Amino acid sequence: MAKLTLEYWEDEGWLVGRLVEVPGVFSQGETIDELKENIQDAYNLILESEPLDSFPANRNRVVVELGS
Repeated sequence: MAKLTLEYWEDEGWLVGRLVEVPGVFSQGETIDELKENIQDAYNLILESEPLDSFPANRNRVVVELGS
């Protein structure tokens, strides 16, 4: 089980959220509990389509500075 960060905000009466560590995983809900459930479903769909073990074990990271 992974511990991930759910970042969320309110938008027109809905709680909208994303998983910080997993780009592209967004969802919404009327309550925080519903949002958590929906984000879990979205995360599971990502795992089913591209399991994490399909990525090479040795990955590199660099910090990039972006701006205009």
